[in-house]
Amino acid sequence: MASNSSSGSGTSTSIDEVMEQRKRKRMLSNRESARRSRQRKQKHLDDLNAQLSQLRKENGEVAAALSVTTQHYLGVEAENSVLRTQMMELSNRLQALNEILSCVNEGGGNDGDGFFYDDGMRPWSMMMGMANQPMMMASVDMYGY
Repeated sequence: MASNSSSGSGTSTSIDEVMEQRKRKRMLSNRESARRSRQRKQKHLDDLNAQLSQLRKENGEVAAALSVTTQHYLGVEAENSVLRTQMMELSNRLQALNEILSCVNEGGGNDGDGFFYDDGMRPWSMMMGMANQPMMMASVDMYGY
């Protein structure tokens, strides 16, 4: 009987060893799995940091391009404003010249010698000749202010 009890305890010892071996194997497997998980997490974090760096770089480039474009836009707007002002001045000149031409064509002031006179007795033909000359615009710079 003693041999049966010793063989029974030998079986339980071998089951304990098997269980202990499985436990160690599971622990090693869990450690390896945790290590791989930490590596994946670190790689993901590194990828996100690289993406962040790239996006910051692109954002800086876009901001610089926006600044240049904004400056160009402001320059074009200023130029358009000047051109609109010049257009209004030229339209006013054209209207005045058309009014003068209308008066001349109506036949008023002709003394028969081919010249048209205004109230100041200046020949209109001379004034019409000046219409082909460029008009100077007075500016503040001309007077040294």
